[in-house]
Amino acid sequence: MAGRTLDIKRTKERLACAPYTSNIIKAGALLADTKTLLSHWDVGVSVQENLHRLHRENVFGKASRSRVEDVLAIFRQRYLTETPVTKALVVLVQHRFPAASLDRILYFHAARVDRLLCDVVTELLLPLQARGITDIDVVEVEKTLTTWAREGKTTSSWSHSTIRRVTQGVLSALRDFGVLAGAVNKRIAPAYLPIETFAYVMFYLKQHQPSGAKLIDLPDWQLFFLSHDGLERFLVEAHQQHLLEYHAAGTVIRLTFPVHTLEEYAHVLAQTAH
Repeated sequence: MAGRTLDIKRTKERLACAPYTSNIIKAGALLADTKTLLSHWDVGVSVQENLHRLHRENVFGKASRSRVEDVLAIFRQRYLTETPVTKALVVLVQHRFPAASLDRILYFHAARVDRLLCDVVTELLLPLQARGITDIDVVEVEKTLTTWAREGKTTSSWSHSTIRRVTQGVLSALRDFGVLAGAVNKRIAPAYLPIETFAYVMFYLKQHQPSGAKLIDLPDWQLFFLSHDGLERFLVEAHQQHLLEYHAAGTVIRLTFPVHTLEEYAHVLAQTAH
């Protein structure tokens, strides 16, 4: 009995420090399904009520009940844990925010909660891009994931076939999110970040980090391959388009927005984009 208790304790400890799951196998970018979900979302009722209704009405047209449950679990993780985010995304979808801009916002939120997706971009793709390498070697990605799994960074032991499927899932998701390009032979896509997407991400991050100086140094910007200089150029452009007010004097940075909530800002961005 003592041995079993110790095994359970070790399992819990492993799960607590293991950032990587294989969820990407069950659900990739899911852009079309995400927009369907948000277009049918009722901000006046709870997440659970919405999910029950959407499941009951089968708005996704999925044949398998388990498949729908997998998809809804991913939605909850990515977009439904922060009420301001859910409300803002509903505004953007229902106001037909341009797909190119919305997809990058969805990518941002997905990568923030899926550590594997985030680390593949920041620890694998970013160094390649910095060296001027754009072609993706799938074998090298698999080797890296194998190393991470051996280091105990996964929620369970991954077989070679699981690593292969996870690799395919991650690369396909990043292609759909616009980070990569290519149906078969994938490569890092040219960096593309619409100004409205940048402004949304900046507003979101400022809710979590009020300091302007610390805000532009956050590692989240690596998800878009943005350098410090690139960030400053975007800030100047967003300022010129009246999406925010940006003033810098030495190390002092003042950053303000025309509204106070992410939902209100989504309305501002939706109007600007059309």
